Amino acid sequence: MSAETPAPASGTVHWIGTGLSTGASGLGLVCDRAARVLLWDRTAERATERLAALGLAGRAEVRAYDPEALAAEVAAGDVLVSMLPAAEHPVLLRTALAAGAHFACTSYTSPELVELAERARTSTRTVVLTEAGLDPGIDHLYAHDLVARARAALGDAPATAVFTSFCGGLPAEPNEFRYRFSWAPYGVLAALGSPARYVDDGAERTAVHPWEAVRPLLLDGEPFEVYPNRDSLPFIGQYGFPAGWRTETFVRGTMRSQGWSAAWKPVFETVATGDEQAVRALAADLAARYPATADDRDRVVLSVALELRTEDGRRWSGSHRLDLTGGADESAMARCVSLPLAHGVTRILDGALPAGLRRAAGSPDETGRWLAFLADRGLRATVHEQLDDHPTDPSSGAPA
Repeated sequence: MSAETPAPASGTVHWIGTGLSTGASGLGLVCDRAARVLLWDRTAERATERLAALGLAGRAEVRAYDPEALAAEVAAGDVLVSMLPAAEHPVLLRTALAAGAHFACTSYTSPELVELAERARTSTRTVVLTEAGLDPGIDHLYAHDLVARARAALGDAPATAVFTSFCGGLPAEPNEFRYRFSWAPYGVLAALGSPARYVDDGAERTAVHPWEAVRPLLLDGEPFEVYPNRDSLPFIGQYGFPAGWRTETFVRGTMRSQGWSAAWKPVFETVATGDEQAVRALAADLAARYPATADDRDRVVLSVALELRTEDGRRWSGSHRLDLTGGADESAMARCVSLPLAHGVTRILDGALPAGLRRAAGSPDETGRWLAFLADRGLRATVHEQLDDHPTDPSSGAPA
């Protein structure tokens, strides 16, 4: 048996957390496919209320979450799904490892998760699925697909590559603040306080304050503002850029409504002080002033684009664009986060993902399968692809 052959799934799924990213479509799919679903929340009463609000009353068993209670119920082959903040993932993954259970979340892969996932691969043969939401998640699928399309069109010939990936959860009707908080405001502000590393004009750059690297972006005539976040550089390898591609631009970042940087100037000033107490106080104030309410409609916009120019002047460009507005039954963010995660859970239940660390897709066949699944459920991107395969005469710049 291969070391990457996963341990059989039991059919039981533990879904931990019922925040705003737990959508009816995603959790509903898991309820359809799993033999048994346990929904864990702060109290069993709250879990029951959330099931009813999602139109899933009676579809899952409810539990009051605490680490000891969860550990007592998780069994070998179960799938433990964490919808808790990223800082909680290592604890939950250790619980999964101790029981011989699989694990899934939507958050970025921390060094600690990488280390634990290797133990899962070698000792329990269980799957550790991360980065399987919207961003990260669907953005990875679009990037893998574009790289595959570009290589099919131009091969792996030396070329200059320009890659951008921007995602934003926006108010469908922009307010004066150009934002409403659908998740913990402190997390939003803390992310702004973290430096961003990316490639621009062929050079690695670091924006100590990401908002200082804001630039405009026009999509189908609509203006947005975008800026880099986190560390983009590791994804060059993760997306499988051939060695012959010279990366001129590589940026993964955040998209906001036009006017965001002006509206948030006072926020930037507080974040720049590094005073955690002041930042937390501001986060609490903003949560009270700009919450996402049941009457608000949100919008998700994701734009992933790749352009290649070979040394002989051939050009290829491609892009994926997802633009979704939420409804009264489900927010766009909940749909975009929970559906790909749920699909990943079903792949674990089917024994289709190898043991160890996995991110959304990762192979051409798997990418195609995930994209087809999302498209069938209303998350279909607008795809553009263009090829100019007429080489130019290097001495004149004219077609050869």
